[in-house]
Amino acid sequence: MDVLHRDDLPFPASLPAFQRLFPDDAACAAYLEKARWGNGFVCPHCHEARDPFRFANRPAVLRCRKCRRDTGLTVGTVMERTHTPLSVWFWAAYLVSSQTDGMSATQFQRQLGLSRYETAFQILHKLRSGMVRPDQDRIGGIPDEHVEVDETYVGGRTRGKGRGVHDKVLVVSAVEVRQREPGSWLDKRKGGRYAGRVRLAIAQDRSEASLCGFVEEVVAPDAQIITDDWTGYNSLIKRGFKHLAVAERGDHRVAEEYLPIVHLVFSNLKTWLNGTHHGVSHQHLQAYLNEFTFRFNRRFYPFNAFRSLLGIAGDTSAPTYDELYSGEWAHPRCCGCG
Repeated sequence: MDVLHRDDLPFPASLPAFQRLFPDDAACAAYLEKARWGNGFVCPHCHEARDPFRFANRPAVLRCRKCRRDTGLTVGTVMERTHTPLSVWFWAAYLVSSQTDGMSATQFQRQLGLSRYETAFQILHKLRSGMVRPDQDRIGGIPDEHVEVDETYVGGRTRGKGRGVHDKVLVVSAVEVRQREPGSWLDKRKGGRYAGRVRLAIAQDRSEASLCGFVEEVVAPDAQIITDDWTGYNSLIKRGFKHLAVAERGDHRVAEEYLPIVHLVFSNLKTWLNGTHHGVSHQHLQAYLNEFTFRFNRRFYPFNAFRSLLGIAGDTSAPTYDELYSGEWAHPRCCGCG
């Protein structure tokens, strides 16, 4: 169900527009049906192309008039087997995708009037599982542009374990650096540079296998890459990249000159994790990295991200509540980082 390029599917540009477009579960079901069968329902069992039976008390189920078999609109999506009304799912997708800072499960529970925190927590994590495209392309590779790569530790303070001991998690990022049009009013900020697409993933360590492996999987071959002079990036040239290693030596001016964009991404990420979510567990950190990446890469089209999320969520497996807490579920990562 790819709705990224479907002009026949409207998307709400404001809260009043959302309420008009999706007043109830039936309207949400109609939207899903149109997204799946733009030219009319076709039974997946007998391939009969005819208007199906619909049920007022089961809007997400369609019954073929020929073979009388049921088809679920949510089958193959993150909403499969849900007992939560479709309208709640649509509200969740809209609020998560359109608000700049997203929202925590506590905020979502309060705004939607849900009785249980666990319901809000699971819905948001199911949506996050659909925020990574299975066919995600590599970033970079554009002439006269480059990619900044760096790593950082994410997490709060650790007390009572001795000096130098911490429970922070290593996160590595690659971000496209683009150039603004000369003469624009933002042209003087950071030399006219701004961030394009970003990729974020948890790294096992700072070894060459982890860091260069990440770059190799998420950055286009032959791209120009700028990193610091950490030895974990030494084999990038052998792997087919144009690599510039910059010796920062703790000088913030060097970092501001050569790696300003990736450091800005890290700063925004940590501010978001601490401000909106007040910190997250290591177990679910990759899911929040996926959400940050999804929203960041669509920041110029925040409202249209609602349709994008519904499209990406098609043919996506999602965790149950037990899988989320038991650790059985592995959150999807950017292409090649699994």
